Amino acid sequence: MKPAEEYILNQAEPFKSMLLHLQVIIEATLPEVELLFKWRVPFYYVGKSPICYLNVTKGYVDVGFWGAQYFTDHADKLVADKRKYVKSFRYRKPEEIDEQVFVTILQQAYTYRNEKFITD
Repeated sequence: MKPAEEYILNQAEPFKSMLLHLQVIIEATLPEVELLFKWRVPFYYVGKSPICYLNVTKGYVDVGFWGAQYFTDHADKLVADKRKYVKSFRYRKPEEIDEQVFVTILQQAYTYRNEKFITD
């Protein structure tokens, strides 16, 4: 078993089910993504470009996106939490996952995957 898959399957409930659900959405929305294990968490990449990561921390699933500064739709639903370039969704319960919003953000992450970070 790959380390990223092992990470997901070793999580306690409800996080394991949430991660599996998110995994299905990600792979159905962006079939060309590759699931890798980087910095001890699952990462989705298209080629050499990161799309998002999945992390269970502090009682929630954190789904982080690079290039969020370019997102126009639903960007207000992402949390920056003192991070300069990464923003994320934070899900504590399965019912918090809004699939439509999640898919829209995934599509934007794909669109802007090769953009440079805007620095101040």
